[in-house]
Amino acid sequence: MPDAGPIEQVLYEVKKTIVGQDPLLERLVVALLARGHILVEGVPGLAKTLAVKSLAEAIGGEFHRVQFTPDLVPADILGTRVYHQPTGEFQVSLGPVFTNLLLADEINRAPAKVQSALLEVMQERQVTIGRETHRVPNPFLVMATQNPIENEGTYPLPEAQTDRFMMKVLVGYPSVTEEFVIVERALTPAAVIQKIIDPGTLVGLQQQTDRVYVDPSLIEFAVHLAHATREPGRIGLDDLARYVTYGASPRSSISLVLAGRALAFIRGRDYAVPADLTDLALDVLRHRLVLSYEALSDDVTADLILQKILANLPVPEPAGRR
Repeated sequence: MPDAGPIEQVLYEVKKTIVGQDPLLERLVVALLARGHILVEGVPGLAKTLAVKSLAEAIGGEFHRVQFTPDLVPADILGTRVYHQPTGEFQVSLGPVFTNLLLADEINRAPAKVQSALLEVMQERQVTIGRETHRVPNPFLVMATQNPIENEGTYPLPEAQTDRFMMKVLVGYPSVTEEFVIVERALTPAAVIQKIIDPGTLVGLQQQTDRVYVDPSLIEFAVHLAHATREPGRIGLDDLARYVTYGASPRSSISLVLAGRALAFIRGRDYAVPADLTDLALDVLRHRLVLSYEALSDDVTADLILQKILANLPVPEPAGRR
């Protein structure tokens, strides 16, 4: 059986400062174990920044935050070559992207060339400055945030770029009880987050996650789910076809299986079950659908389409390692 104890301790430590937001914290850890990245959408003041910073402290990793603005240039996040006058040579100054956890705050406020520069690092996990290539630290997680209620001065992420994020998590307001605890905690000094593991231990946990067994029937389910978003008529949902211009890419199937495998590890199993995939399906797929104007006019969301598809798609029987 896998030892998910250290991950549970990390989550427990982070919850000393974060009230509620359990789905966000769980998905952050899933992304860390599956070597993916997260796009978080939520209004200001929901502790998105604090969640990532607390997680970095608990895993003993380095944390950097970049506030994206319209005047940002790629060198501001990647780094650049600086002329050193005493030696007459150029030296490389590495940017804030060289860290374990990077918070790209309000990523849709930066122009396309900056977004592209960051997303290239996310995919390749390396940066080329001049003629030299520099790899980012391992582990490496980018959490990008965007504000859903403010459009002025923003540059929406193109579909090809949002597809690079393993998950898109929607963060909502806390409940009345949770908000009471948040306000109560604000009246006392902030809790000190203890280092539970180190980056080397996290890499070992990633390798354990890689050994979690995924039955071929679950891979088949992930593929059929992605195909159903492209051709809803294949599962008897012809009425949805007019709402979807483009369905999920093949990257969605890969991401769903990898994320489900990581969730199975967190839940203490060395094999994945259908619930590991279905619990994450909305987060993995919602940002990969390109909806039609008809969907916007009828107030049909990606989540609503995915929920209908999941309700009509046969789910394989739970099975352990064979």
